[in-house]
Amino acid sequence: MHYKKCTKRIVCGDLAGRLAATLKKSLKGRVAEPVAIYIENICNGPFIMPIRIPDKLPARKTLETEGVMVMNETEASRQDVRPLQIALLNLMPNKIRTETQIARLVGATPLQVELTLVRIGSHKAKNTSQDHLIDFYETWNDIKDRKFDGFIITGAPIEKLEFEDVNYWTEIEEILDWTKTNVHSCFFICWGAMAAIKHFHDIPKYELEKKAFGVYRHKNLKFNSPYLSGFSDDFSIPVSRWTEVRAEDIKPELGLQLLMDSDVTGPCLIAEETGKRLYIFNHIEYDSTSLKEEYDRDVQMGTPMDVPHDYYPNDDPSLDPQNRWRSHAHLLFGNWINQVYQNTKFNLCDIGKK
Repeated sequence: MHYKKCTKRIVCGDLAGRLAATLKKSLKGRVAEPVAIYIENICNGPFIMPIRIPDKLPARKTLETEGVMVMNETEASRQDVRPLQIALLNLMPNKIRTETQIARLVGATPLQVELTLVRIGSHKAKNTSQDHLIDFYETWNDIKDRKFDGFIITGAPIEKLEFEDVNYWTEIEEILDWTKTNVHSCFFICWGAMAAIKHFHDIPKYELEKKAFGVYRHKNLKFNSPYLSGFSDDFSIPVSRWTEVRAEDIKPELGLQLLMDSDVTGPCLIAEETGKRLYIFNHIEYDSTSLKEEYDRDVQMGTPMDVPHDYYPNDDPSLDPQNRWRSHAHLLFGNWINQVYQNTKFNLCDIGKK
């Protein structure tokens, strides 16, 4: 394979490369010196797309402090493989934080991955600047003619609303139907998981009397599941939700398998082999301080809220919380990426074909 000469190449196997691969539009006038990466179009052949990573890219500082590796052209040319195409439909208000959380986990494997950031077209985000959305995101209408190896849908702070009352529910249903023909495997998170399992299997969500909020012990129910490879018998996962799904609704005849469960907060992770879908109702992707930020926000707004369960040392909010779920978050996302890689179509255009 021959490419034009390029001074630098950021490999999509590292986190910077995955973020770089999301930038489909030129950021004119923001930087003087662009960094180029190679993107391979499986349907139409290879081409080079220069990607500009501005100094003010919100994730840049995080990437630098995490010691992200940048490979030169000689090293990168040894990885002459098709990158996995993963898209993230980001429904969270703080899109910058969420895109960094997911990119960190998706980017923690030796596989090359190109991450595309997607937003709802029928809803105007209030907490993220339009410049950021225009520069780094595409609407679903922009990408619906493409195919992806993996598709992630995040949570959204709209749990108490009935699904039909969400102003972009129609578009969500269209996207979920589209994944059946254009995506090899899906990973749904929190509200995204509840919306998907309602759409595909008519499993309802139930409102809780009190918010499930904190870090809770969970059990590994299926040791031989490839998604739980390397998992402990029990482990901690952050939970932050006002609704739940119930175990009695997860019937084997639906092709669903409960993989993780908590004695306190109920079902956590469900796998659906026939549809190659994962549903996780809790926030294993959260940063160390995510629950703290939510708690501090509620306190400042005067919203009655208990201290997050088993989160702060000695339940003291003046102390820094300790992250006890990071390794399992990397395991889960790494296992999912590996399953996608092992089972997806070699030719991206063949996804959805029988």
